[in-house]
Amino acid sequence: MTHWDYETDLLVVGSGGGGMTAALVGKLGGLDALILEKTGYFGGSTALSGGTVWVPDNYVMAEAGLPDSHEQAALYLETIIGGRVPRIKQQAFLHASREMLAYLRDHTQVKFQLTPGYTDYYPELPGGTRGGRGVEPIPINGKQLGDEFKYLRPSIFEAPMGLALTSKEYRQVGMLTSTLEGLLAGIKIGLRAAYCAAAGIKLLTLGQALAARLRLSLMDAQVPIWLSTPVDKLIVENQHVVGAQAARDGHQFRIKANAGVVLAAGGFPLNEEMREKYHPHPITTDWTSASPGNTGDAIQMGQAIGGTLDLMEDAWWGPASLPPASVPFFHVGERAYPGGIIVNSRGKRFMNESAPYVDAVKEIYRHNHEPSRTIPAHFIMDQRFKNKYIFGTLFPLVGIPKEYLDSAYFVRADTLEELADKLEINAQGLKDTVERFNQFAATGSDQDFNRGESAYDRYYGDPTVKPNPCLAPVQKPPFYSVKIYPGDIGTKGGLVTDDHARVLLGDGSIIPGLYAVGNTSASVMGNSYPGPGGTIGSAMTFGYIAAKDMLNLKD
Repeated sequence: MTHWDYETDLLVVGSGGGGMTAALVGKLGGLDALILEKTGYFGGSTALSGGTVWVPDNYVMAEAGLPDSHEQAALYLETIIGGRVPRIKQQAFLHASREMLAYLRDHTQVKFQLTPGYTDYYPELPGGTRGGRGVEPIPINGKQLGDEFKYLRPSIFEAPMGLALTSKEYRQVGMLTSTLEGLLAGIKIGLRAAYCAAAGIKLLTLGQALAARLRLSLMDAQVPIWLSTPVDKLIVENQHVVGAQAARDGHQFRIKANAGVVLAAGGFPLNEEMREKYHPHPITTDWTSASPGNTGDAIQMGQAIGGTLDLMEDAWWGPASLPPASVPFFHVGERAYPGGIIVNSRGKRFMNESAPYVDAVKEIYRHNHEPSRTIPAHFIMDQRFKNKYIFGTLFPLVGIPKEYLDSAYFVRADTLEELADKLEINAQGLKDTVERFNQFAATGSDQDFNRGESAYDRYYGDPTVKPNPCLAPVQKPPFYSVKIYPGDIGTKGGLVTDDHARVLLGDGSIIPGLYAVGNTSASVMGNSYPGPGGTIGSAMTFGYIAAKDMLNLKD
């Protein structure tokens, strides 16, 4: 028999949104719970994210009077996912997600608000909506965490001047120089930052707000998180997972889990060997925006005891640039702003730049072959674009930092020909592409890639630009370019689970006592991405499902 150093009911490996939700729901239902976190910070990739969760027919939508239904959402998922994931698992997500969100509202400090107009990623498809299935956490003062605040995973990028923006405000501020709404939002955010600084408030938004609200709720429920405690193996007795072995303070701990173990430790975006094995090439760990702890450990532990894998070739892709002495920047809104284009080594456009970020990277990989390389691709903009819109952390009318130019992160040239020469791409191709694109901008119709036709494209577009908010000419020198790479916010493949989040063997039977959620599991979204927060929304939902399954077994 195994000697146990610690005993609990519910053992969670990983402290992102999925893991914290599982522990919280389990504890509130009457189970003892413990979270083990490999790194020195809690929050995982959730804390680094936009914090949005995609939950159809949710209470926030209902309060705002936005229509939705289970049937409409089911049709949408069936349209974009098809049979790639069993429909019973899709249905489990739909039934439990809205229940999960309402449960957290009623029993915890996890509260959400509407992100107005943030459409599904394919709003024109059957069952798609234009109105708000993605909701974001209400901002919170980080000082409510007390001493735990220093253990919240820091943001990848420190907001300038102490600014803290919600997703809604990010979109508004993107139009700072274009619309009155954008200007007023900028003033409001600046005044709020000044007030917070004077009052000693550490305002948290986006993923940090969600991670903080989950941690506060865990503190209320007296659920501990053991930081810097990597798990190295699952303990199996009589073909049941009964606990795990972990390293803590230089000692090995064997922790018994009477109800079950939930693997919620993220995917493998920072595991070079696994990425080389499973993902399209070229690939590297240098392009990901995922949490540093995401090295595939939990997936490998589940696989070692017979768990089967799926969707290992896929990821939550997104175009990324590589600022000097920094982590990759994941580009979302900039690609839709009018007046910027993305080209290949021949100077040619090859996709709708405004497309959902997963699709954008799939196009980058699909077109990356000689003689027209797309890795890296090149984001081309002119001075008008630079003056009007945010790019990465660079605000409008702000000079380009010297280190950006010295490192060639930003490349500047007085003419398109000179720019092409500096980038070592085809000059005539770039000139012809810009000329053709400028004609599209004049008519408002992108005859090549239909940019600006989808409501999703237009969400980040400039409403003052007519007739198409995503199309404006590239013509005012100097011209600028930034290299674009196939980045991601995490991998999508992992352990195959059923509609109760239980890990499955190759024959379809369950491994008793073992659950997997979030990016440790093969995504319920298959090879698609339904809308903002499809990652965290599904992770938290299946964390909720896993805890509820254990509670049902207890009863």
